Amino acid sequence: MASAIPAARPIRVLIADDHPVVRRGMSALLASLDGVAVVAEAASGEEALREVQLSRPDVVVMDIQMPAMDGIEATRRLAALAPGVAVLVVTMFEDDETVLSAMRAGARGYVLKGAEQEEILASIRAVAAGQVVMGPHVAARLLGHLDPAPGPPVPFPELTAREREVLDRVARGDSNARVAAELALAAKTVANHLSAIFAKLEVGSRAEAVILAREHGLGGPGPGARP
Repeated sequence: MASAIPAARPIRVLIADDHPVVRRGMSALLASLDGVAVVAEAASGEEALREVQLSRPDVVVMDIQMPAMDGIEATRRLAALAPGVAVLVVTMFEDDETVLSAMRAGARGYVLKGAEQEEILASIRAVAAGQVVMGPHVAARLLGHLDPAPGPPVPFPELTAREREVLDRVARGDSNARVAAELALAAKTVANHLSAIFAKLEVGSRAEAVILAREHGLGGPGPGARP
C-alpha cells in the first residue's frame, strides 16, 4: 500500500499511453489541476517500468492497449517491482473481463477515458492514499452482473406457504382452534392442512410433525407473542 503523501507535496504522476495526442492531452489536463505534478510519460508497458524506476511517481495513469507489453501486464509487473506505486487505469475499455483482469493484476482504480476532470483528480488522490476506486459506469456494470445474495433456505419447500404457516403455529403449541382464529380459517380447513402436512412430511402424528418443524427452525415466538 502506498505511504501517505505529505499534504504540501503534489502527487507525482506518470502517464503511460501509446497515443502521443492522448498523453499530451492527459498531461495538459493534469498539469492544470492543483496538487498534481506529471513527472514522466511512457508510450509502452516497458517504458512505464523504466520510468517508474527513474522518476519515482506516486501514481501511474495506465492505458490498457499498448504495444509489446499491455497495461495489464505492466500493472502486474509494477506490483512486484514497485508495490508502493498505485496504478490508476484510464482507458476506453469497459468490458467486465478487462476490468477484472486489471484489478487482479494490482490496479487500484479503473476510470473510463472521457471522465470529468474532478473524477480523474479524485481517483488519483484516492489511489495515492491507498484506496480502491472505480468510475461510476464501471462500478454499475460490475454490480449489474453480481447475483443477489441468496436468502435463507425455506424449510419444507414441498409445503405451500399456508401449510408452513399452520405448521409453524402448531409447532408453537397452538391448538387447531387457535390456529384457525389467528389465520381466519375454518377449523375443518386447519384439519385438512394438517392432514396434507403429515402426508408430505411422512409423519404419523402431530407430535412427530412438531419435532420435525422445530428441528428446521419453525415454532419460534411470532410477532406480538406473549413471553
